[in-house]
Amino acid sequence: MLTKFETKSNRVKGLSFHSKRPWILASLHSGVIQLWDYRMGTLIDRFDEHDGPVRGVHFHKSQPLFVSGGDDYKIKVWNYKLHRCLFTLLGHLDYIRTVQFHHEYPWIVSASDDQTIRIWNWQSRTCISVLTGHNHYVMCASFHPKEDLVVSASLDQTVRVWDIGALRKKTVSPADDILRLSQMNTDLFGGVDAVVKYVLEGHDRGVNWAAFHPSLPLIVSGADDRQVKLWRMNDTKAWEVDTLRGHMNNVSCVMFHAKQDIIVSNSEDRSIRVWDVTKRTGVQTFRREHDRFWILASHPEMNLLAAGHDSGMIVFKLERERPAFAVSGDSLFYTKDRFLRFYEFSAQKDTQVMPIRRPGSTSLNQSPRTLSYSPTENAVLICSDVDGGSYELYFIPKDSIGRGDSLQEAKRGPGGSAVFVARNRFAVLEKSNNQVLVKNLKNEIVKKSALPIAADAIFYAGTGNLLCRAEDRVVIFDLQQRLVLGELQTPFVKYVVWSHDMENVALLSKHAIIIASKKLVHQCTLHETIRVKSGAWDDNGVFIYTTLNHIKYCLPNGDSGIIRTLDVPIYITKVSGNTIFCLDRDGKNRSIVIDATEYIFKLSLLKKRYDHVMSMIRNSQLCGEAVIAYLQQKGFPDVALHFVKDERTRFNLAIESGNIQIAVASATAIDEKDYWYRLGVEALRQGNAGIVEYAYQRTKNFERLSFLYLITGNIEKLSKMMKIAEVKNDVMGQFHNALYLGDVRERVKILENVGHLPLAYITASTHGLQDVAERLAAELGDNVPSLPEGKTASLLMPRAPVMCSGDWPLLRVMKGIFEGGLDNIGRGAADEEDEAADGDWGEELDMVDVDGLQNGDVTAILEDGEEAAENEEEAGWELEDLELPPEADTPRASVNARSSVFVAPTPGMPVSQIWVQRSSLAAEHAAAGNFDTAMRLLSRQLGIKNFTPLRPMFLDLHTGSHSYLRAFSSAPVISLAVERGWNESASPNVRGPPALVFNFSQLEEKLKAGYKATTTGKFTEALRLFISILHTIPLIVVESRREVDEVKELIIIVKEYVLGLQIELKRRELKDDPVRQQELAAYFTHCNLQMPHLRLALQNAMTVCFKAKNLATAANFARRLLETNPTLESQARTARQVLQAAERNMTDSAQLNYDFRNPFVTCGATYVPIYRGQKDVSCPYCSSRFVPSQEGQLCTVCDLAVVGADASGLLCSPSQIR
Repeated sequence: MLTKFETKSNRVKGLSFHSKRPWILASLHSGVIQLWDYRMGTLIDRFDEHDGPVRGVHFHKSQPLFVSGGDDYKIKVWNYKLHRCLFTLLGHLDYIRTVQFHHEYPWIVSASDDQTIRIWNWQSRTCISVLTGHNHYVMCASFHPKEDLVVSASLDQTVRVWDIGALRKKTVSPADDILRLSQMNTDLFGGVDAVVKYVLEGHDRGVNWAAFHPSLPLIVSGADDRQVKLWRMNDTKAWEVDTLRGHMNNVSCVMFHAKQDIIVSNSEDRSIRVWDVTKRTGVQTFRREHDRFWILASHPEMNLLAAGHDSGMIVFKLERERPAFAVSGDSLFYTKDRFLRFYEFSAQKDTQVMPIRRPGSTSLNQSPRTLSYSPTENAVLICSDVDGGSYELYFIPKDSIGRGDSLQEAKRGPGGSAVFVARNRFAVLEKSNNQVLVKNLKNEIVKKSALPIAADAIFYAGTGNLLCRAEDRVVIFDLQQRLVLGELQTPFVKYVVWSHDMENVALLSKHAIIIASKKLVHQCTLHETIRVKSGAWDDNGVFIYTTLNHIKYCLPNGDSGIIRTLDVPIYITKVSGNTIFCLDRDGKNRSIVIDATEYIFKLSLLKKRYDHVMSMIRNSQLCGEAVIAYLQQKGFPDVALHFVKDERTRFNLAIESGNIQIAVASATAIDEKDYWYRLGVEALRQGNAGIVEYAYQRTKNFERLSFLYLITGNIEKLSKMMKIAEVKNDVMGQFHNALYLGDVRERVKILENVGHLPLAYITASTHGLQDVAERLAAELGDNVPSLPEGKTASLLMPRAPVMCSGDWPLLRVMKGIFEGGLDNIGRGAADEEDEAADGDWGEELDMVDVDGLQNGDVTAILEDGEEAAENEEEAGWELEDLELPPEADTPRASVNARSSVFVAPTPGMPVSQIWVQRSSLAAEHAAAGNFDTAMRLLSRQLGIKNFTPLRPMFLDLHTGSHSYLRAFSSAPVISLAVERGWNESASPNVRGPPALVFNFSQLEEKLKAGYKATTTGKFTEALRLFISILHTIPLIVVESRREVDEVKELIIIVKEYVLGLQIELKRRELKDDPVRQQELAAYFTHCNLQMPHLRLALQNAMTVCFKAKNLATAANFARRLLETNPTLESQARTARQVLQAAERNMTDSAQLNYDFRNPFVTCGATYVPIYRGQKDVSCPYCSSRFVPSQEGQLCTVCDLAVVGADASGLLCSPSQIR
């Protein structure tokens, strides 16, 4: 049973599928009717006008209507578009059990506990017939799908079949008056519109349900005697054919399946059972824990069933409808019914190849699930769920394509999934012991491989490789080398689709699509609310996929969109150009032509194929909000401009892309204050003073205009602004303008006019206008304000602007491909390129002519090409010096004849970029500030994954290789690269490698300090020093090969000390475990230490063991200590005493995990010995050894690399690369 949708609600008593839309009605015991979309899983509407349980509900076949009947004796007809009840049919005198529309006439049949069945005309809203005869509750009544019959079931233990032929005749032939009279009589005295044709007796208890077969003269019934009975009828009689036993409680509902020869029944015993009509046996049973089943419904057109129970309902299918298929080049092999078929895409020719099942052997869910094809051997592997999962291997005879009738005996075997992995080898998954068997075409096992994860399915992943699926991940496994090539966490993957070149793979799960590379490096994930069904790659590397109701696309960057909607689900087999080949659920091949313009357009944008984009914009009808929004979101507002007619949108896009001309045109058309203001802001950002001025004038924004004239130095217009302010009687504006102009007399005059005499007096006397000051003093008399003593006044005079009037110079850039191509305003593209070639420095500058200002003096800037390159911004600003020499003397940068304006040199490549390009040394990348690539290099070379300890060193390297200069206050700081080994004779244009703050000699100093700390017993300090050496070595650069060997040697020395000191510190923490203390002391003596430190370690171990009465072990340490010829007499004396004491009693009181005769290394994480011959894994950087269980963990010794990771080795010198 494949559950497609489930709801939780009150008890469901009635169900009805909509014939076209993915809707289902559920009527509840609480009186509510719910309308669900089972495809989306959402509740669309609820109708609750019934009082008490609603037991029957039914959709009309073609009108937007449904009918319901409830325990309130009412039948209601609803219009779901209007969300309301249209009318109520009254007449029944007790609960209504079922209601149903007739498939052709405007009739409704209803069954009720008042022991009658009524037929109603819903157009005239009248009851047209009452069928009486049952003598107990009528539990259900329904029309025959084709003939004029009604079947009903009642608790009087009978099933009745009624003939309503007379009713139809009466409806069809309009009656004349006499007939109408007799009709009135029959209406009064009970008519003969419907007569009982048969009464079927056989059940021992009340019958709950009876239903017709859709095409054969069969009836099925279910009753409280727990039996399902099958009846047959002909024109004259009806008889019982068989009884299906198996239910443990009352059978609530029973029906024939429309597409297969099966009966489905459900019961209050909490089960749904499926029966084979021909064999009359139970095929399958589905049980629920606590819920009794009440009702069944089947979809009129699709292979869907629904069942209602105590706490909701389920929509389900009995078996999969997806045909198994495999695509190979231009051909498709697929299964349909019992046959293997072959379809040729180019010729669109479909042929039957061979039968793959014995006739009559199909039962539920035994159809093929997957199919794998080997083109060279012409062999097909078919997997199905038969016998709990098995495969069959068939060989297609060369001549049989086209005949397709010879049945061959297949080679079989058990296994959940089987796929070809090479020309003549296939792999079979054995789930029980999680291994893959590789077999040859004779079905003999060639090889067995254990799988790295608990896989429940395998898929092809290139020759010799398998993609193994577990619940939450997939891995690619190489069967030859038995290696995992890639791993990815995913939701449960159902289907795997490889691209044509096997470079990319799409993993399809129920609601998501994951696109990854062939090594399972994740590229993007798409989530869908509706179930994903199938997919295929097109020739451009776009993944085309289907959900239940759409065909969609997914671009390599994860952008997706809808190509078209679908009426029924399809399974894509191949995408070729703009044709999609697919199989539908009936196993028919179809081809659908799609419009690929939208996704090809987005793909071209993504791949920067702007010529394609151009031609598509010109030639196709690509339009709509979606495309514009997409272009804007992806940073192409300039392209979006060419699609838009709406002025407001045009304005927004023009502002975003900095296209002032279009923005002005749009602002003029809109002519609203807000738009002019935004135009002003953008124009000001670009330094386009003319447009700013125009925008401010349009909005009469005088304050901003005055300020603009001030910063552009337009004195003439500022004085005009002052006059305007005077005319408008705007005193504040007048005063501001006088202040901007530096016109002191005017300021005094304004202050005087508005009566601020003290202020006017102070202004005049401070600025030295004595005559005015005296006149004002006279007016003020005694109130003359006193000026502070001994202070010199600073005058409020405006500065001269850096650039007088005119627009700011802009860098001239090549026109974007879109502007030139789409505007058709400028000259042809060819002229543009010629012009670019004339410039001295290769790149053009988009210059606005600055009024009569020739800045010819470029030489000064060129002397220091570096500075100009690093600081293009300043280059256009050196305009203070206007005492220009005569033009003839100045070397002119020949841009072109039209413009006599300075052209900035092309910025050179930043030094940091040169460093990165030339080097594979992580330290140099870090110095260049390129931490990302430095981390990637370290990860590749040394398997480093934990970069936290390296962060401060990265920052030090970066800061240490740059110096910073301040040019002058308004300019940004200039950063200078500091190079290694620079000298004066070096060529100025050749860049040396970066200067590095860490060098090898510093490490030697640290090593000595570490030794010293160890000798004095400051173990924590020593450990810190040694670890810092290990953390610095990846970022060391040395010159010669000899030094490289020294660095590698240093790693080994330091690693031994780190391990030893970690063991010793661990030992000191353990107070209450003497055995473990002795073991750790013993392992410390096996670290490769300097002789004085080794003696101390041996003395330490000897003491610990002696105190713990392990005399034999202590004697071994004493012997080793004496063999080192200790220089301290005290050490030798103690050792000899221990030996003597031990010889008297050569025993150990505790057994240690320590065998000094067998060479071993100590695991860096668990501190246990790994003896020679035992498996181990090592750290790719510091080469510390670990027990295999530590693989994939962070190395505990260096705290940088991942144990067991792949790494190419330490790279610390340019000499290793040459």
